[in-house]
Amino acid sequence: MVQVEQLSTRRPAVSVEELLQGFVPSPRFGEVSFDTYRPDPNQPSQAQAVTLLQDFAAGTAAKPAGGLRRFFGGKSKGSAKGSAAGKRAGVYLDGGFGVGKTHLLSSLWHEVEGPKAIGTFVEYTNLVGALSFRKTVEALSQYKLVCIDEFELDDPGDTVLMSRLMRELADAGVKLAATSNTLPGSLGDGRFAAVDFQREIQVLADQFEILHIDGEDFRHRGLPTPPKPVANSDLDARMRADFGNQTVAVDDFGTLVDHLAGVHPSRYRQMLDGIDAVVWRNVATITEQAVALRFVVLADRLYDRDVPILASGAPLDQLFTDEMMTGGYQKKYFRAVSRLTALAREAQEAAEAAAAQPVG
Repeated sequence: MVQVEQLSTRRPAVSVEELLQGFVPSPRFGEVSFDTYRPDPNQPSQAQAVTLLQDFAAGTAAKPAGGLRRFFGGKSKGSAKGSAAGKRAGVYLDGGFGVGKTHLLSSLWHEVEGPKAIGTFVEYTNLVGALSFRKTVEALSQYKLVCIDEFELDDPGDTVLMSRLMRELADAGVKLAATSNTLPGSLGDGRFAAVDFQREIQVLADQFEILHIDGEDFRHRGLPTPPKPVANSDLDARMRADFGNQTVAVDDFGTLVDHLAGVHPSRYRQMLDGIDAVVWRNVATITEQAVALRFVVLADRLYDRDVPILASGAPLDQLFTDEMMTGGYQKKYFRAVSRLTALAREAQEAAEAAAAQPVG
């Protein structure tokens, strides 16, 4: 029998220790390694990335002294050849969606003995919002390695914040590793007047040895077509048939979206504790940017936990406005729609599997 919960009633209280304990690879990357990464033989930069990160992991065994002065040595050549990764505070993997950057970053995390942390860029900015800047620096300065996935600067405040955080962690001898589909010198383009914050952006860029990873997106570029929404009258029957004895969060979409404004994004991970699937009634297009960006964080946490989605209302490729999908945050929105669609397909596949089971 399905156990029904509601995300829109959950307001998790999370301690500092619990927040920091959440900075581990998602279940999708819980057991990956450099050996399980399969470089494309037609893309030499992928094999170069493995070599670069293995060397970087070996150099992270002990926290070096010397701060930023030791790490700022010359300009990046943009490749692993003649790598100065060991002389800088960190490595930065640039490349398109789906070339295995998160797999590689998680493999690095697994390779290095702790203390260490891995999380998305948004999770680190949310951590600062939850703890304060100084307490975040104090906590992360004790780590050997801090890994930042999906590195992206969305506004001037984040630019200055992450610039300061990276500088202080580097001064404390913490090694840094990041992934992004935007080179450090281009962070912030299209989102705000990046030229006004060039000094802060350059500080970030100077701390990384940069390697561009070439390759085709194994998920394919562009927006995939999501499954057809389920009629409201069929949701309950589909939920019972698809999710068996699992725990399912059933929410009115508008109510859930409103509820997210009252829960700090750093707690979205804990809000999903114990949830095996979600059902959303009356999905509608989100029209406010701040609301949409919050929902992107929830989409990432759902994807991290591989939570199937069953929904009625608007198709998931209509979740954000056309203006959002072509604006400065379009990469975030494309990623969110792609991930939510993948989770909706998982629910569809569960339904097809259940229908194929013999009766009696």
